[in-house]
Amino acid sequence: MYEVIQVRLREAGKVSYFSTSGLRPAVDSCVIVQADRGLDYGLVVSDPEIILDAEVVEEPLRKIIREATPQDLAQIEKNKKKVKEIIGTCGQKIKEHKLPMKLIDAEYSFDRSRVVFYFTAEGRVDFRELIKDLAAIFKARIELKQIGVRDEARFLGGFGPCGRVLCCASFLKDFDAVTIKMAKEQNLPLNPTKISGLCGRLMCCLSYEHECYKELMKDMPHVGEKIKTKDVKGKIINVNAIKRTITIETEDGRQVEVLWDSISLKERKTVGEK
Repeated sequence: MYEVIQVRLREAGKVSYFSTSGLRPAVDSCVIVQADRGLDYGLVVSDPEIILDAEVVEEPLRKIIREATPQDLAQIEKNKKKVKEIIGTCGQKIKEHKLPMKLIDAEYSFDRSRVVFYFTAEGRVDFRELIKDLAAIFKARIELKQIGVRDEARFLGGFGPCGRVLCCASFLKDFDAVTIKMAKEQNLPLNPTKISGLCGRLMCCLSYEHECYKELMKDMPHVGEKIKTKDVKGKIINVNAIKRTITIETEDGRQVEVLWDSISLKERKTVGEK
């Protein structure tokens, strides 16, 4: 068994398990960790936990070296300021090689032994000559990583239709599968402009809110069913899982919103009856 903490490497790296090495860094604190070659930095995204040997995906399990010191944080900030310069240089080289790729961002590893460039492209790109040029310029190991439109939104940031900072740019660790079925089960309008994020894909919140909606909708009726209560009779035209209400269209065309929990069990059994 191992005592581990989940750490997101650099600004946009993947979340991985690292051995705590007996340390207790707080969530959202910066730590210096053991990397493939040399040292790197990351953000703590979980509390310490115990995992079995079989749960270790990447072997050997890397370690947290130390909590970031003021000097470490100063070095990280210095690296970030240098990024604008290296992005400009890389962009120029991409133009020279006439490569069909869009440079999104770049990151230095903590010890500057590695530079990671993130880009988008419609297909595969042969960037071998580009890597040679960049390695000669920066005297470091160069990595070019092709990312998707969701990752691009995470890098660039922004605000969602809810008015809050994008989930992917704030707290989401990984991207889960999102389907149109989730939007249907949450009674959302199947209009792409209403259920898509800035990336143009289905909003991530459809996925992580899905289980909550399923739980709330367990005992609620469906749109299109008929119901008869002591006060109103008609067809259900809307179901609001959050408010726990249903909207009933009566035979004379009126629309009445009713709290589902105020309807007796006997009246609920009339749902679907003709």
